[in-house]
Amino acid sequence: MFMIIYPAIDIKQGKCVRLVQGRFSDVTVYSDDPVQVALRWQQAGAEYIHLVDLDGALAGKSVNYDVIKKIVDSVSVPVQLGGGIRSMESIKTMLEAGISRVILGTSAVKNPQLVREAVDRYKEKIAVGIDAKDGKVAIEGWESISEFSALSLGEKMQQMGVKTIIYTDISCDGMLQGPNFDAMREMAEYLSVDVIASGGVSSLQDILELKKTGVSGVIVGKALYTENIKLEEALNAVKE
Repeated sequence: MFMIIYPAIDIKQGKCVRLVQGRFSDVTVYSDDPVQVALRWQQAGAEYIHLVDLDGALAGKSVNYDVIKKIVDSVSVPVQLGGGIRSMESIKTMLEAGISRVILGTSAVKNPQLVREAVDRYKEKIAVGIDAKDGKVAIEGWESISEFSALSLGEKMQQMGVKTIIYTDISCDGMLQGPNFDAMREMAEYLSVDVIASGGVSSLQDILELKKTGVSGVIVGKALYTENIKLEEALNAVKE
């Protein structure tokens, strides 16, 4: 089964950063120039880039638009974006800016009507990010936990016509201690849509194990920046 590796670029105040378990107080800056980072991943063979507007996730609206636009204009591979996209207007703005796929997160829980409307209009250009802690969905930049289970929300989104779900286990994120393989397998088996795994990927072995769970893609962040994973090596390994 083919699996796409998505190098992650998390943007905070115009810089490329990583958080630990989604805590905004636990930030490491890896580069002052996210555009150069995107070009680096493209040169290494990335087929798709995953962007997150961290300030946007907290503010509920796009904050780093200028940097995002520069990245999209600089690379030739498709780019998906999440973080603070909570209206039809902001979805339209991002797609017009050249983003290939917009990821809705908080609004999937708080405003399912927006997801329905967006999917009706933009089809597979709309993905939903489900971020979970102990199986429950977290929202608003991971600052609060809802009563929804990740699987039930996934099923609801699938029924609305969503074709791609990005599933993050927050407790693993940024920890470099391995993903929650069971949770990823459960989601991939439960749904018929594409599930992209995110959170905790720390080694090439993790990527190969995730491939066995049936997920269609994997987002890799911190491990690329610490060089625990070499992107070229990982891309070659999943093709074998």
